[in-house]
Amino acid sequence: MCSGQLTRAYTEKIPFPVPDVDPSHWYAIQTRARHEKKVASQLQEKRITTFLPLIARVHRWSDRRKMVHIPLFPGYTFVQMAPSEEAKLAVLRTPGVLSFVGINGREIPIPDKQIEDVRKLVNSDAGCAPYPYLRVGQRVRVRGGSLDGLEGFLVAVGANRSVIVSIDLFRRSVAVRIDGSDVALI
Repeated sequence: MCSGQLTRAYTEKIPFPVPDVDPSHWYAIQTRARHEKKVASQLQEKRITTFLPLIARVHRWSDRRKMVHIPLFPGYTFVQMAPSEEAKLAVLRTPGVLSFVGINGREIPIPDKQIEDVRKLVNSDAGCAPYPYLRVGQRVRVRGGSLDGLEGFLVAVGANRSVIVSIDLFRRSVAVRIDGSDVALI
């Protein structure tokens, strides 16, 4: 037999696809309250790539004010790792780590684009701040302005940075366009 036939037969019998060049993915992990920085530091000591987005805020005590860096997502940090049991156990055995974020006990990878978008926001001088996650169909309350206290359902998010809230009034709905920052989840 010539070597070309052996190679062809061997490659035809490979039962699994060839792995990607970079098989690592980003995952969110839940941490104990106020342990995000310590967890990120400990994971980095284990040579696990982490991303903990921080924002600067002025914190006031009774006697002073100080600029502090707080997590953008309190109670969470991100890790980049290969989807293997060894890597997962290395993360879970880190003091302060509670669990991976996922569904039915299974961690779900986060698209690289979303992590890069958060990284871009944090590194910009746009001044980002945490905001409740709102989905179409959720019940919301208007905060501030002449419509303060009105409740309804989020109908849509407009391209012009506005939202439409359907408010039940006398068994009818009224659509009101308001600034997205004036809506809070109930």
